[in-house]
Amino acid sequence: MTFPTKIYIRELAPREGFQALPTIFSAQQKVDFIDLLSKATPDEIEVTSFVRADLVPQMADAAEVAIKIKKNPTICYSSLYLNQRGFLESEKTGVLQNRGWIHFAISETFLQKNSNTSNSALIESIPSWVECFRDCSKNWHGIVISTVFGCNYENRHYSADDLIKLIRKIMNKARQAGIDPPSEISLADTMGWGSPTLVRDGILALRAEFNFKIISLHLHDTRGSGMVNAYVGLEEGIDRFDASCGGLGGCPFAKNAAGNIPTEDLVYLCQTLKIKTSIDLDALCRAAHFAEKLIGAPLNGKYSRYKNH
Repeated sequence: MTFPTKIYIRELAPREGFQALPTIFSAQQKVDFIDLLSKATPDEIEVTSFVRADLVPQMADAAEVAIKIKKNPTICYSSLYLNQRGFLESEKTGVLQNRGWIHFAISETFLQKNSNTSNSALIESIPSWVECFRDCSKNWHGIVISTVFGCNYENRHYSADDLIKLIRKIMNKARQAGIDPPSEISLADTMGWGSPTLVRDGILALRAEFNFKIISLHLHDTRGSGMVNAYVGLEEGIDRFDASCGGLGGCPFAKNAAGNIPTEDLVYLCQTLKIKTSIDLDALCRAAHFAEKLIGAPLNGKYSRYKNH
C-alpha cells in the first residue's frame, strides 16, 4: 500500500451536475457557479459538454458558458465531447484547454444510448480521431472506459477480464495504424456498480498488461460505495480523480445513476491521509452551498453539509 503524496482533481460539477437536472438554468447562473469553483482552485474544471442540444438541452449554452467564465491561469478549463463534431465545436470557442479523449464503454447498450455508436465503430474510427486531434495541434491523450464495473441496462457487473479484452482491441488498432498509445486511461464507474474488489482488480489487471502513464478514477456513488472505492484507488497509488462539488450530477443516459463522489469529501479524506490537493476546502464548500440554493435541494456532499453555511 503506497498512497500518493498529492492527487490531481478534475472538478465535474458544472458539466456532470447541470446535465442531469430537470431544470434548465441560465448561462449566467452556471458561470457564477464556475467562478466560485475557480476560487477553490481545483486542478481542472470540466465546465460544460458539447453534445446535441435536442437530447441534452441543459448543455445548449455550452459555448456561451465557456466564453464567459473568469479563468484562473492555474486551472485547466475543459469540456466533455463524445464525437468529433462536439470536439471541434469546443475547440472553436478558443478558450478551453481540451485534451484528446476517445470515449468507449464496456456496456454496448449504454454506448448506443449515450453516444449512438458501438465499440467496434469507435475502434475503427481511432485513426480518424487522431487526425482530428492533430488538425487542432493535439495528441491522443486518453481513453475513457464508461460502465467499467457494471451497467443498469444490462443488469450485470463487469470483470477485469471484460476491461482487458476491450483495451486489447483498442491498443491493437492503434498498433496496426502506427499510432502511439494514449497516456491516460480513465476508469469510469458511470452507474456506480464498483466495489473495492472490482476497483482493485481493474487497476492491477491494467498495470499487469499495459503501460499507461496515468490511471484515473471516475466514481459514481449510486450504491454508496463511491468513497470506499476512492480509498482503494488511493491505496493503489492512483493520483488522478474525477469528482463533483456536493456530489452534484448523474448521467441522463445512465438510468438511476447518482452523481460523482463529492469533491469536498474526497479532499477531506485526503487531508486525513496527509495527501495534498490544490483545493481550498472552504471555498469549495461555499460553491457547494451556492449550488444547493440554486437548485433548491440539499446535495449529497457530507463535508459541505457539516461545514457551516
